[in-house]
Amino acid sequence: MLRIGEYHVLTIDRETEPGLFLRDDDGNDVLLPNKYIPEQFELEDEINVFVYLDHEERPVATTLNPLIKLDEFAMLKCVEVTDFGAFLDWGLEKHLFVPFKEQVYPMTIGSRYLVFCYLDLETDRLVASSKVHAFLDNSELTVEPFEEVDLIISNKTDLGYNVIVNEIHLGLIYKDDIFQPINVGDRLRGFIKKTRPDGKIDVTLQRPGYRSIEPNAQLILDELERNIGYLPVTDKSDPKEIMRILEMSKKSFKRAAGTLYKQRRIEIKDDGIYLLEDKDQK
Repeated sequence: MLRIGEYHVLTIDRETEPGLFLRDDDGNDVLLPNKYIPEQFELEDEINVFVYLDHEERPVATTLNPLIKLDEFAMLKCVEVTDFGAFLDWGLEKHLFVPFKEQVYPMTIGSRYLVFCYLDLETDRLVASSKVHAFLDNSELTVEPFEEVDLIISNKTDLGYNVIVNEIHLGLIYKDDIFQPINVGDRLRGFIKKTRPDGKIDVTLQRPGYRSIEPNAQLILDELERNIGYLPVTDKSDPKEIMRILEMSKKSFKRAAGTLYKQRRIEIKDDGIYLLEDKDQK
């Protein structure tokens, strides 16, 4: 049987009044309605389609690209609320259902929510859940410190932001490590800062420890070149001023500036830092 909620490359088997019937290698077939039929085709051509259930709960194929598929996370907009639950716009004609029991808070029309799409084994229907942490597992970690990872911003906490790591694990970015605007649903690249014995993961958006020296040093050099070789910041500057000018913490600035000073790339004076001429380019 063709698995719903996923893309399939199928063969055009036969043409009928309601549309084309497509088949897989095992002989299973599914209807591609007339509205999705390509302008030019021949029997036995292969076509990439997404399979889901139509309004009558029958498997159907479409050439549209949904905003989410089976076992994925995405930010979706609520477009309807009924006595049974909420419905989200996921780019297909039939909206994606979210039962009340799968909502962290009651959903409202017009609001956007981070959800996970899964197959309800009782009904064999695709449904979504905003209880995204229930679909993450930290019992056996697949990441290591300093590793670069994919992140999805999950929700804000008193400590910072929970994040989904590689769509597998739950991690945390502490607010002291956040130096840029972020929002729930944002997809970013980050780094594993620390893994703990209890399975918790600390994440940062900058390379942690000594690995952050080089990119931050380059950032300072780039800013110096854009500002005619001068920046009005030193290790005595207010952290907020350093953040405003360079978008990095004072600790990161001092470490990076120290590296550049040792390399004789900058001169540090009372009123700021100055770019020194690169003798190698003479």
